[in-house]
Amino acid sequence: MEMDDRLITSTFTNEDEDIENSLRPRHLCDYVGQEKAKENLEVFIQAAKMREEPLDHILLYGPPGLGKTTLASIISNEMGVNIRVTSGPAIERPGDLAAIISNLNTNDILFIDEIHRLSRSVEEILYPAMEDFVIDIVYGKGVSAKTVRVALPKFTLIGATTRAGMLSSPLRDRFGYISRLEMYTKEELSSIVERSASILNIPIEKDGAEEIAMRSRGTPRIANRLLKRVRDYAQIKGDGIITKKLADTALDMMEVDKLGLDNIDRRILTTIIKNFAGGPVGLETIAASIGEESNTVEDVCEPYLLQIGFINRTPRGRCATKLAYDYMGIPFEEK
Repeated sequence: MEMDDRLITSTFTNEDEDIENSLRPRHLCDYVGQEKAKENLEVFIQAAKMREEPLDHILLYGPPGLGKTTLASIISNEMGVNIRVTSGPAIERPGDLAAIISNLNTNDILFIDEIHRLSRSVEEILYPAMEDFVIDIVYGKGVSAKTVRVALPKFTLIGATTRAGMLSSPLRDRFGYISRLEMYTKEELSSIVERSASILNIPIEKDGAEEIAMRSRGTPRIANRLLKRVRDYAQIKGDGIITKKLADTALDMMEVDKLGLDNIDRRILTTIIKNFAGGPVGLETIAASIGEESNTVEDVCEPYLLQIGFINRTPRGRCATKLAYDYMGIPFEEK
């Protein structure tokens, strides 16, 4: 199984595009979770509207699937301005960025996803654009090269990243507000599932929503994807209503267990515990043992296993915890 084919991957897939577009809330009052970020943004938005100024530049960071793009769209709706959406890898040359920004209107929002993947040359063009709303265009080469400074409309840059540590200090320091999006609680995810089911006209009982929420790894994107899959099961194997029993049976069939672990997660834990006596074992060795790329294991699987306390990172490698032994039903021996 490829990592991107996993049902519980938090990486954005083509299937997610239609789901998220139809379910995406439009206003802060409809956005579930991230209460601290919402509270702060509400103040900043009201103040900016009263002054008729653009918002300060905003950096949103955290694991994929937590709603960074959705939050950027909500901010544009609340401000009553347009939003231009792009991503770091899509902006290959400084001229690409200059063309995008120069086409913005006053107070508009530029949203750059995966902003940590901007090239150094593009990033340097961004500094004066963020700070002074100007851009320096160089034409000609060598001793005859000349620089023209072009004034830009005042705009707000919203950057999103899953790797805030990879942002350079000069870029990070130019953001007026930096917010880390947290993993969602089971109660918050249950509310999201019920809201999504209502929009999609899916009959669902409260405990059915809670069962889906419990297995969604703290991520709304996964919750909505699981809801869609369980709906299919309810249509074919049930009476169309998602109950706790039906959701439990459907997700068990899809090999998503009570904690949201799938076959790949369990293979990682089994490899560490059985093949390497619980660790420590290196990331490359784990990846080779399960037939996956090491950076994929590190970026996609490890964060959740670390979060729920099933593995530890040490200078010598990864170790399985007693919690992991207990969950896998393997006797734990103190070293």
